[in-house]
Amino acid sequence: MEVLTKGSDLMDEKWLTQLPIKEITSCQRVGGGDVNQAYHLKTKIKDYFLLVQPQQPQSFYQGEIAGLQDFQRAGILAPRVVASGRIQGDAYLLLNYLATQRTGNQQQLGALVAKLHQTASPNGKFGYDYPYAGTSIAFDNAWTADWVDLFVKRRLDKLAQQLKQDRMWGKHESQLYTAARSIIIAALTAHSSQPVLLHGDLWAGNFVFLTDGRPALIDPAALYGDREFDLGITTVFGGFTADFYSGYQQVLPLDQGYQQRLSFYQLYYLMVHLNKFGSSYAASVQHLLEKITSNK
Repeated sequence: MEVLTKGSDLMDEKWLTQLPIKEITSCQRVGGGDVNQAYHLKTKIKDYFLLVQPQQPQSFYQGEIAGLQDFQRAGILAPRVVASGRIQGDAYLLLNYLATQRTGNQQQLGALVAKLHQTASPNGKFGYDYPYAGTSIAFDNAWTADWVDLFVKRRLDKLAQQLKQDRMWGKHESQLYTAARSIIIAALTAHSSQPVLLHGDLWAGNFVFLTDGRPALIDPAALYGDREFDLGITTVFGGFTADFYSGYQQVLPLDQGYQQRLSFYQLYYLMVHLNKFGSSYAASVQHLLEKITSNK
């Protein structure tokens, strides 16, 4: 069997043989985003997708597992959880392998996301049973009846506080945020938000098209929240075509005034990236703050 690197350590046969699958014939490092180390495993019977977080507790993947299971219950095509655990101090998540192709029908993708957003919160509240635990910042997903509480007070405010602490924001940026925050709260309070199942990190790297053409969603950071949260994120880095939004609106038409509210979720996602990756996102964040405050 092929031996390859797992970070600075060897992903060797001894580690792999402790997985609950037999007769692994190859292990190939693949892209797994900026959080996980990811591998394509082949056995004599089938293929698997392996995610690894070195020196993390088994609970590291509990939120992603819950999200994938919620997707499955909602009839959303997504990877199926095979196993999870801890080997030699490393948390792992083993999924079935999805064979994919580069392109597919974005209208069907939009309809799939709309189907996801038709899944109502089990208790009528916003939040999730597990926190969002990223590598640079974590968010509390405790259940609440108020979307402003979860999105503004527990996400935007936490990001703003961290940017100040890291001295990435000075007085000018802080004042802009304070002004934008008031506008965001007023607009979201006036909007009737409904808690539905969200992907939570819906950029173009988190959907795929299977070789039979069907769209699937991967790598969720699930929570129950306002559906415009997901849609705002889709507009930040591109990759979603006009057909995607057409397919979505054929199933779930957007509410009046959505254009302004999408900018709030764009701001959130860019603040996450500014916090995580640094000053290359500073100008984009400032531009959005200025845009929000100028469109009162």
